[in-house]
Amino acid sequence: MSLPNSLLNATLVVSISLVLAVSSFAQERRVKMKDLPSAVQKTVTEVSKGASIKGLSKETEKGETIYEAELYVDGHSKDISMDSSGQVIEIEEQVQLLSLPEAVQEGIKQSVGTAHMSMVETVTKGGVLRYYEVHVKKGGKNSEIYIGTDGKRIVKPE
Repeated sequence: MSLPNSLLNATLVVSISLVLAVSSFAQERRVKMKDLPSAVQKTVTEVSKGASIKGLSKETEKGETIYEAELYVDGHSKDISMDSSGQVIEIEEQVQLLSLPEAVQEGIKQSVGTAHMSMVETVTKGGVLRYYEVHVKKGGKNSEIYIGTDGKRIVKPE
């Protein structure tokens, strides 16, 4: 039994669309220090002073390669994202809720509601604190909530 051409064409279009959609997502993979460009190695060496390196990764998204150093420093996690030239793009650093300004604490508590909060991170870009990323679990599902520096909930920033 053969399929009509229209069904074959539709199947082909769906298959190609799925392949393109999957390939457009970021592909992160673990790497070793020796696999990093020398500029990135230098930055990792500088930012990891006094810290333990938990892992290094490389990710290509929208044609841009990003390197990440996962660090453990002073009892908390700190992730540093860099471009191929070693320029720091973003820093995510775990913080304690009680260390945050009162307005931010209240905004987080209101947004989290009955969910279980597992971690709060500051997100810094260009040397400026941009927002807080709150990791929550509710109904067996993990998700993130984003809170601005003013304590108000925001949509996921770019």
